[in-house]
Amino acid sequence: MSKRTTARFTLDPAFTVGAVDPRLFGSFVEHLGRCVYTGVFEPDHPTADAEGLRTDVLDLVRELGVTTVRYPGGNFVSGYKWEDSVGPAEDRPRRLDLAWHSTETNRFGLSEYIAFLRKIGPQAEPMMALNLGTRGVAEALELQEYANHPSGTALSDLRAAHGDKDPFGIRLWCLGNEMDGPWQTGHKTAEEYGRLAAETARAMRQIDPHVELVACGSSNQAMPTFAAWEATVLKETYDLVDHISLHAYYEPVDGDVGSFLASAVDMESFIENVVATCDHVGARLKSKKKINLSFDEWNVWYLSRWEAHARAQDPADWPEAPRLLEDNYSVLDAVVFGSLLIALLRHADRVTVACLAQLVNVIAPIMTEPGGPAWRQTTFFPFAQASRYGRGQVLDVRVDSPTYETEKYGETDLLHATAVRADDGTVTVFAVNRDRTEPLPLEVALNGLGLASVVEHSALADADPDARNTLDEPERVAPHRVEGTTLRDGRLTAVLEPLSWNVIRLG
Repeated sequence: MSKRTTARFTLDPAFTVGAVDPRLFGSFVEHLGRCVYTGVFEPDHPTADAEGLRTDVLDLVRELGVTTVRYPGGNFVSGYKWEDSVGPAEDRPRRLDLAWHSTETNRFGLSEYIAFLRKIGPQAEPMMALNLGTRGVAEALELQEYANHPSGTALSDLRAAHGDKDPFGIRLWCLGNEMDGPWQTGHKTAEEYGRLAAETARAMRQIDPHVELVACGSSNQAMPTFAAWEATVLKETYDLVDHISLHAYYEPVDGDVGSFLASAVDMESFIENVVATCDHVGARLKSKKKINLSFDEWNVWYLSRWEAHARAQDPADWPEAPRLLEDNYSVLDAVVFGSLLIALLRHADRVTVACLAQLVNVIAPIMTEPGGPAWRQTTFFPFAQASRYGRGQVLDVRVDSPTYETEKYGETDLLHATAVRADDGTVTVFAVNRDRTEPLPLEVALNGLGLASVVEHSALADADPDARNTLDEPERVAPHRVEGTTLRDGRLTAVLEPLSWNVIRLG
């Protein structure tokens, strides 16, 4: 660890990163495990509404502050037939889902997804993924026509006959999912995918020039084709797409908690490397256009547990809505999760869409029990606070912090922080102390911001870093007020508890 004991940075309204796009607080609903069935949708549940949606879950989703919701996958989408998910539920076919070795009933489909979004509120925007694994241009156009064309064609009139007279108005579309991954049904080379994505994008823009399109980037930064994949795909699609995707998941490997706490170091380098690749392609094409980033899958995920489960599966067993990927998150996980949110905000100038994967039960901030309650995981709180207070201009934060040594990332700051200035002039500081045993003193110089007081300092921390919320103890962990944080003579002074996620609001 470095000899410095106090972390410091300066905030000045003249130095900003960029405006936060509300889509940064998106999430993800995939037909995987219990995310949909007994998650958002459980017609027999005591709280279910007329459409079979769990209203206790809807209440928590609204509290979480989710905006964009990506659907229906994920790996699931590469075997998805959109026609299976429309029309009378009792007539919809049952299908094998190769991605998660399950049986898909299609009782929850496209119309139910749109109804779910409308019940979350007007801020909830659809983000529809297209199957470019086992399908292609024609099927994408058919789905676009069914979903978005007002009336007077076979597919738009079919939507109306199915009970949805008004178009769904899906503006944001993903051109496939993780097509670089050998695990993906219909996996393609960068050249193959780039051509297909370009053909699909060009055709979709013939129907609607204003659609927003996301090309598949690398599934993670460790992929052997990383950067070369992005460069090849963008060479084909640069003028046709608006965003390129990034996916990243983190877990402690071999008990290396120090590196796990520094996961955002990898996330920030991933973002910066993709930006550099995009801009290099743009320079080669002599284009003034900037490609933005859609970080449309991110989370803490104990992936090694899933891999062990997958190896043990009976190949003859195709269950409905099995309990898959139901990670139960600790305080430690929530602090890392908060740091990942900070990484996204610190790059708000180029990361304009982000989707927490996933929303309910599957590596999710919200858990449910079939026929029983719904509750908040530890990761619920950083997301809800960031969505509520992280709107506005991100201020440029350059920390001077004590450091510690990590196995994966070398010397790393103990403090990870950002700050957002709202339209009303208030400022919220988001900060993580990565030190597991010691509090971290923090001093922030405030220049030209006109701030007079500390409105609130809350922290998510616990004497037991393994503390978590469960079915039996659903409220074991929650943020608490921190006393003693002051703002005097343009200087904020605080003490960040060991292993903590902090939200300091200034007015």
